[in-house]
Amino acid sequence: MRNLIRAVLAAAGIAAIYTFGTGAIAESPEVGDQGVAPEFVNITQWLNSEPLTMQGLRGKVVLVDFWTYACGNCVNTLPYVKQWYDKYKDQGLVVVGVHTPEFPFEKSTANVQAALKRFDIRYPVAQDNAYGTWSAYRNQYWPATYLIDAEGRIVYQHYGEGRYKETEAEIQKLLAQRKAAGVH
Repeated sequence: MRNLIRAVLAAAGIAAIYTFGTGAIAESPEVGDQGVAPEFVNITQWLNSEPLTMQGLRGKVVLVDFWTYACGNCVNTLPYVKQWYDKYKDQGLVVVGVHTPEFPFEKSTANVQAALKRFDIRYPVAQDNAYGTWSAYRNQYWPATYLIDAEGRIVYQHYGEGRYKETEAEIQKLLAQRKAAGVH
């Protein structure tokens, strides 16, 4: 019996290492209505913007990007997020970076501001030091991308790097739906 339990635990451990090591979970985007997007809660500081609310963003397509400046994977996604912001901001896309620290030094507003300057981030960034918005989204990963349609519903999410073409295609689809509905 002990050997069976050990074998099961070993298999579970190997499966967990494979799943997280290969990013198998992070590579699978979820598409479809996943409920109303939570509000931004317990935000320490808003940078590059006055405070935003999901209610106030109704009618827009919103990309919520959970990131932190010392995360290499997050930094690797920034060129894409910035490109989408620049390309689609005049068509109804709002990008909101939710900076949720992994380490204590990332809680410093001055450090986050320096990172925004270093990476030339011009879109709104919510500093989520208390993990309020992170928890509201039930998020577990850096980076994580959530797309919210003009009605305020989460319709796409992706964890980790990659799937840039798929994410951009979803942005384009949501913007086309918004335009077809006559929202300006």
